[in-house]
Amino acid sequence: MTLAETLEKLSNACGVAGREEEVRNVMKTMLKPCVDEVKEDKLGNVIGVKKGKKNAPKVMLAAHMDEIGLFIKTISKDGFIQFTKIGGIDDRILLAQKVLVHTDKGPLHGIIGSRPPHIQKEEERKKVLTFDELFIDVGAESQEEAKKMGVKIGDPVSFDIKFAKIGNDTVIGKAFDDRAGCAVMVEAMKKLKETECTVYAVGTVQEEVGLRGATTAAFGIYPDVGIALDVTVAGDVPGVKESEAPVKMRKGPSITIADYGLITHPKVLRLLVDAAEENKIPYQLETGLAGSTDAARISLTREGVPSGVISIPTRYIHSPTSMLSIKDMENSVKLTVAAIQKIPKHF
Repeated sequence: MTLAETLEKLSNACGVAGREEEVRNVMKTMLKPCVDEVKEDKLGNVIGVKKGKKNAPKVMLAAHMDEIGLFIKTISKDGFIQFTKIGGIDDRILLAQKVLVHTDKGPLHGIIGSRPPHIQKEEERKKVLTFDELFIDVGAESQEEAKKMGVKIGDPVSFDIKFAKIGNDTVIGKAFDDRAGCAVMVEAMKKLKETECTVYAVGTVQEEVGLRGATTAAFGIYPDVGIALDVTVAGDVPGVKESEAPVKMRKGPSITIADYGLITHPKVLRLLVDAAEENKIPYQLETGLAGSTDAARISLTREGVPSGVISIPTRYIHSPTSMLSIKDMENSVKLTVAAIQKIPKHF
């Protein structure tokens, strides 16, 4: 399976935060052939363990399995569904989106609707509709029919988007934040034939709602080094200043210097930069982004864990469809493997 095919399988799976079962099953299947052990902890994190030498450093790779999405809040007497947001979603992108309501009877197609613009007053049409003014229409005529279709309060709702290649090197799809990181982690474990370190490849849950899975997984593992594999904002689109988001697609993985929740440990930063330069892997440096990753929680585990982040530049994250370069993912795999191989000399 190629890296693009791995991403496609992961991207098309549903895993709204707290409901990651489908992605978790895919991750277990993908990790099993390339690690010594695959296990699941109490919160639902998947942990693939590749054993190294005795007393060698323990390394935790973390890529979150969950995606932004919706949960059903209420069902009206007319069969329309009200919802709440799970994770950071801009209300402006919700209207008219195709969605899948994931019921116990299987997924239901639906569309996010609103009061039709044709009957709105001019001031209404200028206003951004907030999520609580919208609804999901699954074609039910009543609350009773919606329930017969399998809809119930608390069901997760994902965007109905399928992965697609749109060029030699460019792909689009759902939930690249952070199925791209998951794919990089799986591929890195495939390529890591032998390792002095013991490596824990962790697919984490509930990152989008507070980095929760990484918190519990890191406590259990208590690694010597933590590396989050995630995505970052690619700012090479119209209307974005270089000073706002300098990272670009097709220029290599981004190495975080500091973000909202983490100041990368100097030894980890040196490790990542040296690994990139020694192996002629293109890379970018990033600081000051208003967001964070699983590394923020890993770094604060117990007495502290030196941690850093490798990110894939991605356009339109936290929207239904994102875009990235497969070459950037391939270089992220190379950097991850090179960094792990250097860790025994640095720690």
